[in-house]
Amino acid sequence: MDKSFLNWPFLDEKHKTLSSQLEQWCEKNLPVDHHNVDQACRDLVVALGKGGWLNHTSIDPESDDGRLDVRSICLIRETLARHDGLADFAFAMQGLGTGAISLFGSDEQRQWLEKTRQGIALSAFALTEPGSGSDVANMTTNARQSGSDYILNGEKTWISNGGIADFYCVFARTGSADDGARGISAFLLPADAPGLEVVERLEAIAPHPLAHLRFNDIRLPQSAMIGQPGEGFKIAMSVLDIFRSSVGAAALGFARRALDETINRAKSRQLFGAPLAELQMVQGHIADMALDVDAAALLVYRAAWTKDMGAPRVTREAAMAKLFATDHAQDVIDKAVQIHGGDGVRKGHIIESLYREIRALRIYEGASDVQRIIIARQIMA
Repeated sequence: MDKSFLNWPFLDEKHKTLSSQLEQWCEKNLPVDHHNVDQACRDLVVALGKGGWLNHTSIDPESDDGRLDVRSICLIRETLARHDGLADFAFAMQGLGTGAISLFGSDEQRQWLEKTRQGIALSAFALTEPGSGSDVANMTTNARQSGSDYILNGEKTWISNGGIADFYCVFARTGSADDGARGISAFLLPADAPGLEVVERLEAIAPHPLAHLRFNDIRLPQSAMIGQPGEGFKIAMSVLDIFRSSVGAAALGFARRALDETINRAKSRQLFGAPLAELQMVQGHIADMALDVDAAALLVYRAAWTKDMGAPRVTREAAMAKLFATDHAQDVIDKAVQIHGGDGVRKGHIIESLYREIRALRIYEGASDVQRIIIARQIMA
């Protein structure tokens, strides 16, 4: 794989070391068997924890800087995705699910972070609802105050790690509907809480643990609230501000793998008495693929670097990185399918797997068209 990007000024020596060490770990441990997806995810989280990679998913209270290194998160996701999409998923959810606690949690809530970093607890981020995906302000799940407690009712869907997580970061309305986004709060919900129902396990074209959840009069103490009342939208956006760039990094990993596989295919496949790589049309496709990969990498690591340099928000940069990287990774992989011919759509082939894996990244954590709206509003502001 072309690793020249590691010498770009966005990355430091520690990132080069991290990349080399993770590459060695991936070659020994990935890919894993995906037949039992739930068990595969649990096993991957344990392995990632033992390998020390999950230390990058949340803020260590003992750390001097007390912040997340977004460039490391992106490098890890890119590398894992290139080797095994499910490994990337397992890593990413440990970060997304704990992001609110890392950034806004109490000391008591932060005790979960040691468990997630070790790989002995799985986390989940419960924001999406049947009637409100990208439109977070339209949320209907509510947490009604009852004395010093809150009573949680409602539904969430397409929740990653749903059904296997040990705890959920749940966003619910504590104010009135007229309050819009200002009336949302965040809560830490243990998976064994009475009233938590897994309504349905959901299957996607690239198998991952997903579920539709229902909350039936779940009583939560005041200490379960993350941050302050009404801060839920701010908390959710702060978490996404960090991890949205890493979705682009995962897409970049898929695209790099597709490009590498395509180069090998073009060099080894004979057509009309010569390697496929000698056809100018194929060369043109490979050039376009390489261009998309490098452009995506520049946007991803620009966003991550900007955040690491202390920018309070990188809404525009992260949206650009996710939009371009995911959309163009789809293009790269589609070209890979075409150049691979029948093998590109043969079940079990790496290119066929990448084709299924990439599609969801253009939807979750803000669909592509929503990213366009975000970018336009940021620029016009």
